[in-house]
Amino acid sequence: MKGMLSVILLSYKSGDRLIKARNRVDEVMTASSVPYELIIVDDGSVDGSFDIALSLEKQYGNVKAYELSRNYTSHYSILAGLKMATGDCTTVIADDEQLPYEFLVDMYREWQKGTKIIFPYRTERTDPWLTKQFAKLFYRVVNAISDFSYPPQGIDSFFIDREIIDLINNNIHPINTTTFTELLRMGFNPVYMPYARLKSTAAKSRWTFKKKVKLAKDWFFSTSSFPIKFITYLGLAVSLLSFMIMLFYLYVKLFGNSNYWLIEVRGWVSIILFISFFSGLILLSLGIIAEYIFRIYEEVKNRPGFIIKKKQE
Repeated sequence: MKGMLSVILLSYKSGDRLIKARNRVDEVMTASSVPYELIIVDDGSVDGSFDIALSLEKQYGNVKAYELSRNYTSHYSILAGLKMATGDCTTVIADDEQLPYEFLVDMYREWQKGTKIIFPYRTERTDPWLTKQFAKLFYRVVNAISDFSYPPQGIDSFFIDREIIDLINNNIHPINTTTFTELLRMGFNPVYMPYARLKSTAAKSRWTFKKKVKLAKDWFFSTSSFPIKFITYLGLAVSLLSFMIMLFYLYVKLFGNSNYWLIEVRGWVSIILFISFFSGLILLSLGIIAEYIFRIYEEVKNRPGFIIKKKQE
């Protein structure tokens, strides 16, 4: 069907929210005469959510349900959904309805004008104060070191054309990266559309602290080469500083007045200070290098970023 929209619904411990989400999406799309398919990607739930997704697939002809072999987190679920999408364009939603489903129609109309990539961004965050501060700090750091910029409140969805879907499916290895990073890197003059984020219908966030740390690392290291360059700059700066300190202590030792400087230069003090400082610097440098080497190692193994389980007949 020409102009069909593939809506990727991310599911993890969703339960009955899947039924409500399907009904709301169908209500909005039908009212706006937007042809669509709903692709439910279950991210390794163990609470029976996939059984509900399968029942929806059997009940409605435009619903497809897929289950990942384990919990990979949402970005890999998105990539799995893109593999299964057959529409002329696609977007991503969660079952908590924080992105108003009516906004999907607005992005669809923008896509009809010829826009290839659309990013909906939040005008404000309703998260706890500490979470908001960490999020603001994170995006400031990422924007400072990246070749492209994220909206201050972040982005958690997109709307893309079939051309972009094919580029991702055929050229992006889904390991240690994020869909947003890859889309921003592509260019295509993306359009940013603001929306007011609604309160989540989920009782508890399924983004644990561990998952957030993993996502932040993938985002940070896949976005820029600055961390690895930072080692060179830091090494140069520390070398110059150390040289200046050595000249200073040499001057105090040979020509200075210890009563004036109030410094008694002992050999073991400077040795301990230099060893401690440079040991920490070496460990920091090795840690940053290790992050990049680990990602290279994961790439060369050429393992799949996700596994879609075969459905039982």
